[in-house]
Amino acid sequence: MLKLSLSGVLLVLLMVPLAQAAAPVKKATKSRAVAPVFAVVEAEPAELSPEHLAVAQRVAVGTVPCELGAQVKISAHQTWAGRFVLEHGRQKYQMAPVPTSTGAVRLEDAAGGAVWLQLANKSMLMDQKLGRRLADECMNAGQAVVAEALLRTPAPSLLEPLNNTPAVAAAESKPEAVAAATK
Repeated sequence: MLKLSLSGVLLVLLMVPLAQAAAPVKKATKSRAVAPVFAVVEAEPAELSPEHLAVAQRVAVGTVPCELGAQVKISAHQTWAGRFVLEHGRQKYQMAPVPTSTGAVRLEDAAGGAVWLQLANKSMLMDQKLGRRLADECMNAGQAVVAEALLRTPAPSLLEPLNNTPAVAAAESKPEAVAAATK
């Protein structure tokens, strides 16, 4: 019969973890573990107000060419009325209309930080988080016509007195026509 002392038992118990640590490590197999696939479920956004929906009606959809060969594609959201999907390169943004005091069309993706501004003569895509423009001088056909008209007949400067504008000069030459038009 085998007699073990207490110190012998302790020695065996201490050696087992050391032997396991010194055992050769198995190489990882080349099979790749399949990551679970999760469906992206978008939470339904809050309902838009009539002011927001009025802005949404003025959004120009389609592919818009921009400077430096960039382009932006805007399409109506398939599920939510008044909302849009904006694609720029590999980025895709869920845009919602925002009323402005200037009358400009503004779409925002609060989560992504993107802002789309649509003016009469051009549009631009900005990244609010980075504080820079992603795409500028974007023009659809209607905006290109307005931009060309502004090149031919620039808008009056805000710094010039009103009496120097062509409209004021024409009105001053025919005061009776102005008086009749204002009655």
